[in-house]
Amino acid sequence: QVQLMESGGDSAQAGGSLTLSCVVSADTSTLDRLAWFRQVPGKKREAVAGIFTYDGLTYYTDSVKGRFTISRDNAGLSLQMNSLKLEDTAVYYCAADNRKIYPRDSWSRDDRYNYWGQGTQVTVSS
Repeated sequence: QVQLMESGGDSAQAGGSLTLSCVVSADTSTLDRLAWFRQVPGKKREAVAGIFTYDGLTYYTDSVKGRFTISRDNAGLSLQMNSLKLEDTAVYYCAADNRKIYPRDSWSRDDRYNYWGQGTQVTVSS
């Protein structure tokens, strides 16, 4: 069983930066894909960024392109968040899957990840 734990969530000013981290209990190179999701009350959980271990290919939802960067090392996952906006306020979750069977364009589907962290709160204020 792979365990994940997020950290780094905090309060920040609009235009500022935060870095989220996710410690993974397995060597992440043995996994197929990892991702960051976020969720706010009343809204569906949203994929933010994903990364594939084989070649490092990354994906981002349109609203964070150019502002957020996902990265991986063997011990975990990070999300560098720059130019924060009010609408970035959410609980952020890291997720992973070890199954190498899904099309890459399914990266944003939460049912493509079988391991999840507990979440970390990011609050952006003006």
